[in-house]
Amino acid sequence: MLVIHDPRCADYGLLPHPERPERVTETAAHLRKSFPSWRWDAPGDGVPDGTLLLAHTAEHLARLEVPWDFDADTSYHPDIAQHARRSVAALLAAARHARSGGGPAFALMRPPGHHATQDEAMGFCYLNQVAVAALAARRDMGARRVAVWDFDAHHCNGTEAILLGREGFLVCSVHQNPGYPGTGLADSGNSRNWPVPPAVPRKFHMRALRESLDAVISFRPDLVLVSAGFDAYARDPITEMTLEEEDFAALGAWLRESGLAAAAALEGGYSPDLPALVAAFLGAWEPGPA
Repeated sequence: MLVIHDPRCADYGLLPHPERPERVTETAAHLRKSFPSWRWDAPGDGVPDGTLLLAHTAEHLARLEVPWDFDADTSYHPDIAQHARRSVAALLAAARHARSGGGPAFALMRPPGHHATQDEAMGFCYLNQVAVAALAARRDMGARRVAVWDFDAHHCNGTEAILLGREGFLVCSVHQNPGYPGTGLADSGNSRNWPVPPAVPRKFHMRALRESLDAVISFRPDLVLVSAGFDAYARDPITEMTLEEEDFAALGAWLRESGLAAAAALEGGYSPDLPALVAAFLGAWEPGPA
């Protein structure tokens, strides 16, 4: 397993905001202790504007530099544009690793990205790393078909909007409904959605997740990008879902068994148990000895 991580992603935040630095610092420490043989790399300092412009407007990139909050949940922070660019860079590195046959890779960074649209930061997200990486995979990595599998508890409205109707892409999302941001209630074009009621029994949520991954597999992608959100956990403070640690391990095992080239990025997950949830997912995803 390759983990792409830059400790500087913990250098911003406001208490008591749920998207806090400890999400990554504690998860990184837990993974290093639990899996000492894993490889760790840094993503580098940024991404060229030409790559970001695959998914975002020039006006949006300029807006990230303006010291004014984006919405009630998404604050301006000094250097937030650079933090967001490094988050994109991490998933690009993970995607290149997976696409080249190197095996699974995980971008352990913040901020998350799947709510960011072409021209708007929202929902704790500033740049959409999955959408950028998907588009870059077709332009720069020789991938003809790219699938997004999003198991975060919130719909990937930004990813869907950016990739909607574009040839060679499939977006599959399983998410709580009703819930933020209130989108993803039906399939649309190359985007498939599985809205799941709050407090639904785990077996029904897992059935939807299995169906969504089967849709990804049927698409026969050259690369899968996973928006790995862990806020569908039963004790997450901002959602009302029911999954347990072993369920996230099952998701990782499914990815491993699929044999698909895949890279994942941390999205949501706000429980103190996040390090154990990430470890369960990644540990089950890691290929066994040949």
